[in-house]
Amino acid sequence: MRKLLYILFLAPYFFFSCSPNNVNEDNSIKNYFDSASVTGSFGLFDNGTGHFTIYNLKRFRDSSYTPASTFKIVNSLIGIQTGVIKDEKMVIKWDSVKRWNPDWNKDLTMEEAFKVSAVNYYQEVARRIGKDTMKKWIDSLSYGNKNISGPVDSFWLNNHLKITADEELGLVKKLYFGQLPFYERTQEMVRKVMLREDNSNYKLSYKTGWGKTENGKELGWIVGWIEENRHPYFFVLNIESPDGHIDMMNVRLKILKEILSQMGFFKGKK
Repeated sequence: MRKLLYILFLAPYFFFSCSPNNVNEDNSIKNYFDSASVTGSFGLFDNGTGHFTIYNLKRFRDSSYTPASTFKIVNSLIGIQTGVIKDEKMVIKWDSVKRWNPDWNKDLTMEEAFKVSAVNYYQEVARRIGKDTMKKWIDSLSYGNKNISGPVDSFWLNNHLKITADEELGLVKKLYFGQLPFYERTQEMVRKVMLREDNSNYKLSYKTGWGKTENGKELGWIVGWIEENRHPYFFVLNIESPDGHIDMMNVRLKILKEILSQMGFFKGKK
Protein backbone atom coordinates (compact mmCIF):
# COMPACT_ATOMS: atom_id res chain seq x y z
CA MET A 1 0.00 0.00 0.00
CA ARG A 2 2.83 2.38 0.88
CA LYS A 3 4.46 1.71 -2.49
CA LEU A 4 1.21 2.43 -4.33
CA LEU A 5 0.75 5.70 -2.47
CA TYR A 6 4.31 6.67 -3.36
CA ILE A 7 3.59 5.97 -7.03
CA LEU A 8 0.41 8.02 -6.82
CA PHE A 9 2.38 10.92 -5.37
CA LEU A 10 4.76 10.85 -8.30
CA ALA A 11 2.04 10.45 -10.93
CA PRO A 12 1.70 14.13 -11.91
CA TYR A 13 5.28 14.04 -13.18
CA PHE A 14 4.74 11.10 -15.50
CA PHE A 15 3.91 13.14 -18.56
CA PHE A 16 6.64 14.83 -20.51
CA SER A 17 6.99 17.53 -23.11
CA CYS A 18 9.06 17.66 -26.20
CA SER A 19 11.73 20.39 -26.36
CA PRO A 20 13.63 21.94 -29.28
CA ASN A 21 16.65 19.79 -28.42
CA ASN A 22 15.02 16.48 -29.28
CA VAL A 23 12.50 17.41 -31.98
CA ASN A 24 12.65 17.03 -35.74
CA GLU A 25 9.81 18.98 -37.34
CA ASP A 26 8.77 17.16 -40.52
CA ASN A 27 6.55 19.32 -42.70
CA SER A 28 6.41 16.70 -45.46
CA ILE A 29 3.76 14.99 -43.32
CA LYS A 30 1.42 17.89 -44.12
CA ASN A 31 0.69 16.31 -47.52
CA TYR A 32 -1.34 13.54 -45.91
CA PHE A 33 -3.49 16.01 -43.99
CA ASP A 34 -4.01 18.15 -47.09
CA SER A 35 -5.00 15.18 -49.26
CA ALA A 36 -7.70 14.30 -46.73
CA SER A 37 -8.82 17.96 -46.41
CA VAL A 38 -8.12 18.03 -42.67
CA THR A 39 -5.87 19.97 -40.35
CA GLY A 40 -4.06 18.52 -37.36
CA SER A 41 -0.81 17.32 -35.89
CA PHE A 42 1.26 14.17 -35.58
CA GLY A 43 4.03 13.10 -33.25
CA LEU A 44 6.23 10.01 -33.09
CA PHE A 45 8.64 9.28 -30.25
CA ASP A 46 11.54 6.90 -30.89
CA ASN A 47 12.16 5.34 -27.49
CA GLY A 48 15.59 4.10 -28.51
CA THR A 49 16.98 7.53 -29.40
CA GLY A 50 14.72 9.76 -27.31
CA HIS A 51 13.82 11.83 -30.36
CA PHE A 52 10.49 13.13 -31.63
CA THR A 53 9.37 13.54 -35.21
CA ILE A 54 6.52 16.04 -35.23
CA TYR A 55 4.28 17.83 -37.67
CA ASN A 56 2.62 21.04 -36.40
CA LEU A 57 4.56 21.32 -33.15
CA LYS A 58 2.52 24.15 -31.65
CA ARG A 59 -0.76 22.25 -31.99
CA PHE A 60 0.86 19.04 -30.76
CA ARG A 61 2.38 20.58 -27.66
CA ASP A 62 0.12 23.47 -26.71
CA SER A 63 -3.46 22.85 -27.95
CA SER A 64 -5.89 20.90 -25.76
CA TYR A 65 -8.88 18.95 -27.02
CA THR A 66 -11.54 16.61 -25.70
CA PRO A 67 -9.98 13.14 -25.50
CA ALA A 68 -13.21 11.56 -26.78
CA SER A 69 -12.85 7.77 -26.84
CA THR A 70 -9.11 7.80 -26.23
CA PHE A 71 -10.29 8.26 -22.64
CA LYS A 72 -11.37 4.61 -22.75
CA ILE A 73 -7.72 3.83 -21.99
CA VAL A 74 -7.98 5.59 -18.63
CA ASN A 75 -11.58 4.53 -18.03
CA SER A 76 -10.45 0.92 -18.50
CA LEU A 77 -7.46 1.32 -16.18
CA ILE A 78 -9.57 2.83 -13.41
CA GLY A 79 -12.37 0.32 -13.94
CA ILE A 80 -10.02 -2.67 -13.68
CA GLN A 81 -8.03 -1.23 -10.79
CA THR A 82 -11.18 -0.58 -8.72
CA GLY A 83 -12.80 -3.92 -9.57
CA VAL A 84 -15.63 -2.37 -11.56
CA ILE A 85 -14.25 -4.28 -14.55
CA LYS A 86 -13.26 -7.79 -13.40
CA ASP A 87 -11.35 -8.65 -16.58
CA GLU A 88 -11.51 -8.14 -20.33
CA LYS A 89 -14.24 -10.79 -20.65
CA MET A 90 -16.66 -9.03 -18.30
CA VAL A 91 -20.04 -8.51 -19.99
CA ILE A 92 -22.28 -5.51 -19.55
CA LYS A 93 -25.80 -6.17 -20.81
CA TRP A 94 -27.14 -4.02 -23.61
CA ASP A 95 -29.72 -1.51 -22.34
CA SER A 96 -31.88 -2.09 -25.46
CA VAL A 97 -31.39 1.51 -26.63
CA LYS A 98 -30.58 1.45 -30.35
CA ARG A 99 -27.60 3.63 -31.24
CA TRP A 100 -26.06 4.67 -34.56
CA ASN A 101 -23.37 1.98 -34.44
CA PRO A 102 -24.90 -1.52 -34.67
CA ASP A 103 -21.79 -2.98 -33.02
CA TRP A 104 -22.90 -1.29 -29.79
CA ASN A 105 -26.43 -2.69 -29.79
CA LYS A 106 -25.77 -5.97 -28.01
CA ASP A 107 -24.23 -7.41 -24.87
CA LEU A 108 -20.50 -6.67 -24.95
CA THR A 109 -17.39 -7.78 -23.14
CA MET A 110 -14.88 -5.14 -22.12
CA GLU A 111 -12.53 -6.36 -24.87
CA GLU A 112 -15.26 -6.07 -27.51
CA ALA A 113 -16.43 -2.69 -26.23
CA PHE A 114 -12.89 -1.32 -26.34
CA LYS A 115 -12.27 -2.44 -29.91
CA VAL A 116 -15.60 -1.10 -31.28
CA SER A 117 -15.35 1.96 -28.99
CA ALA A 118 -18.79 1.39 -27.47
CA VAL A 119 -19.68 4.62 -25.70
CA ASN A 120 -22.63 3.07 -23.86
CA TYR A 121 -20.48 0.32 -22.28
CA TYR A 122 -17.95 2.81 -20.95
CA GLN A 123 -20.60 5.24 -19.79
CA GLU A 124 -21.92 2.47 -17.58
CA VAL A 125 -18.38 1.74 -16.36
CA ALA A 126 -17.97 5.40 -15.44
CA ARG A 127 -21.28 5.44 -13.55
CA ARG A 128 -20.19 2.38 -11.58
CA ILE A 129 -16.81 3.96 -10.78
CA GLY A 130 -18.54 7.11 -9.50
CA LYS A 131 -17.57 10.77 -9.67
CA ASP A 132 -15.45 10.93 -6.50
CA THR A 133 -13.32 7.90 -7.35
CA MET A 134 -12.96 9.02 -10.94
CA LYS A 135 -11.81 12.45 -9.82
CA LYS A 136 -9.18 11.01 -7.46
CA TRP A 137 -7.63 8.97 -10.25
CA ILE A 138 -7.75 11.78 -12.81
CA ASP A 139 -6.01 14.06 -10.31
CA SER A 140 -3.43 11.38 -9.48
CA LEU A 141 -2.63 10.96 -13.16
CA SER A 142 -2.67 14.72 -13.72
CA TYR A 143 -4.66 13.85 -16.83
CA GLY A 144 -5.04 16.87 -19.11
CA ASN A 145 -6.76 19.79 -17.41
CA LYS A 146 -8.31 17.38 -14.84
CA ASN A 147 -11.77 18.94 -15.38
CA ILE A 148 -14.49 16.30 -15.04
CA SER A 149 -17.36 18.70 -14.41
CA GLY A 150 -20.76 17.64 -15.65
CA PRO A 151 -22.24 14.12 -15.65
CA VAL A 152 -19.79 11.36 -14.75
CA ASP A 153 -20.75 9.48 -17.92
CA SER A 154 -19.89 12.21 -20.43
CA PHE A 155 -17.18 14.58 -19.15
CA TRP A 156 -14.67 13.19 -21.67
CA LEU A 157 -17.06 14.01 -24.53
CA ASN A 158 -18.36 17.49 -23.66
CA ASN A 159 -15.15 19.55 -23.98
CA HIS A 160 -14.78 19.96 -20.22
CA LEU A 161 -11.92 17.49 -19.94
CA LYS A 162 -9.15 18.41 -22.38
CA ILE A 163 -5.71 17.03 -23.14
CA THR A 164 -2.83 17.84 -25.48
CA ALA A 165 -1.37 15.40 -27.99
CA ASP A 166 1.92 15.59 -26.09
CA GLU A 167 0.17 14.50 -22.89
CA GLU A 168 -1.55 11.65 -24.73
CA LEU A 169 1.87 10.48 -25.89
CA GLY A 170 3.20 10.57 -22.35
CA LEU A 171 0.29 8.44 -21.18
CA VAL A 172 0.70 5.64 -23.73
CA LYS A 173 4.46 5.57 -23.24
CA LYS A 174 4.07 5.05 -19.49
CA LEU A 175 1.34 2.47 -20.11
CA TYR A 176 3.61 0.49 -22.41
CA PHE A 177 6.35 0.31 -19.79
CA GLY A 178 3.95 -0.36 -16.92
CA GLN A 179 4.84 2.91 -15.20
CA LEU A 180 1.36 4.29 -14.51
CA PRO A 181 0.03 4.19 -10.92
CA PHE A 182 -1.92 0.96 -11.46
CA TYR A 183 -1.17 -2.68 -10.79
CA GLU A 184 0.78 -4.45 -13.52
CA ARG A 185 -2.20 -6.74 -14.17
CA THR A 186 -4.36 -3.68 -14.80
CA GLN A 187 -1.91 -2.18 -17.30
CA GLU A 188 -1.25 -5.49 -19.03
CA MET A 189 -4.97 -6.02 -19.60
CA VAL A 190 -5.30 -2.62 -21.27
CA ARG A 191 -2.18 -3.16 -23.36
CA LYS A 192 -3.70 -6.45 -24.49
CA VAL A 193 -6.96 -4.93 -25.73
CA MET A 194 -5.08 -2.12 -27.51
CA LEU A 195 -3.28 -4.59 -29.81
CA ARG A 196 -4.93 -4.36 -33.24
CA GLU A 197 -2.41 -5.83 -35.70
CA ASP A 198 0.18 -8.51 -34.96
CA ASN A 199 2.35 -10.19 -37.58
CA SER A 200 5.96 -11.16 -38.22
CA ASN A 201 6.93 -7.60 -39.22
CA TYR A 202 5.25 -5.44 -36.60
CA LYS A 203 2.73 -5.05 -33.79
CA LEU A 204 0.36 -2.08 -33.93
CA SER A 205 -1.52 -1.04 -30.79
CA TYR A 206 -3.83 1.95 -30.56
CA LYS A 207 -7.06 3.56 -29.40
CA THR A 208 -9.10 5.87 -31.55
CA GLY A 209 -11.25 8.83 -30.57
CA TRP A 210 -13.93 10.82 -32.37
CA GLY A 211 -15.64 13.91 -31.01
CA LYS A 212 -16.31 17.55 -31.68
CA THR A 213 -14.30 20.64 -30.91
CA GLU A 214 -15.88 23.57 -29.10
CA ASN A 215 -16.54 25.25 -32.44
CA GLY A 216 -18.38 22.19 -33.74
CA LYS A 217 -15.70 20.71 -36.00
CA GLU A 218 -15.14 16.97 -36.22
CA LEU A 219 -12.14 15.84 -34.15
CA GLY A 220 -10.28 12.57 -34.56
CA TRP A 221 -7.54 10.88 -32.55
CA ILE A 222 -5.35 7.79 -32.78
CA VAL A 223 -2.92 7.19 -29.91
CA GLY A 224 -0.67 4.19 -29.35
CA TRP A 225 2.55 2.53 -30.43
CA ILE A 226 4.12 0.38 -33.13
CA GLU A 227 6.77 -2.25 -32.38
CA GLU A 228 9.31 -3.63 -34.80
CA ASN A 229 12.07 -5.97 -33.65
CA ARG A 230 10.85 -5.36 -30.07
CA HIS A 231 11.58 -1.65 -30.42
CA PRO A 232 8.61 0.58 -29.52
CA TYR A 233 7.72 3.87 -31.19
CA PHE A 234 4.91 5.92 -29.65
CA PHE A 235 2.58 8.05 -31.75
CA VAL A 236 -0.34 10.45 -31.55
CA LEU A 237 -2.41 11.63 -34.50
CA ASN A 238 -4.91 14.47 -34.05
CA ILE A 239 -7.07 15.69 -36.93
CA GLU A 240 -9.85 18.23 -37.36
CA SER A 241 -12.40 18.79 -40.13
CA PRO A 242 -15.36 21.12 -40.72
CA ASP A 243 -17.03 18.37 -42.78
CA GLY A 244 -19.80 16.85 -40.67
CA HIS A 245 -19.94 13.87 -43.03
CA ILE A 246 -16.25 12.98 -42.93
CA ASP A 247 -15.53 9.25 -42.80
CA MET A 248 -13.52 9.72 -39.63
CA MET A 249 -13.25 6.01 -38.85
CA ASN A 250 -11.28 5.40 -42.05
CA VAL A 251 -9.62 8.78 -42.66
CA ARG A 252 -7.65 8.89 -39.41
CA LEU A 253 -6.32 5.32 -39.82
CA LYS A 254 -5.42 5.96 -43.46
CA ILE A 255 -3.41 9.07 -42.54
CA LEU A 256 -1.65 7.23 -39.70
CA LYS A 257 -0.61 4.35 -41.94
CA GLU A 258 0.51 6.69 -44.73
CA ILE A 259 2.76 8.58 -42.30
CA LEU A 260 4.18 5.43 -40.74
CA SER A 261 4.79 3.94 -44.18
CA GLN A 262 6.71 7.06 -45.24
CA MET A 263 8.83 6.62 -42.12
CA GLY A 264 9.69 3.06 -43.13
CA PHE A 265 7.42 1.05 -40.85
CA PHE A 266 5.50 -2.16 -41.56
CA LYS A 267 8.51 -3.92 -43.14
CA GLY A 268 10.11 -5.27 -39.98
CA LYS A 269 13.31 -3.31 -40.66
CA LYS A 270 13.14 -0.53 -38.05
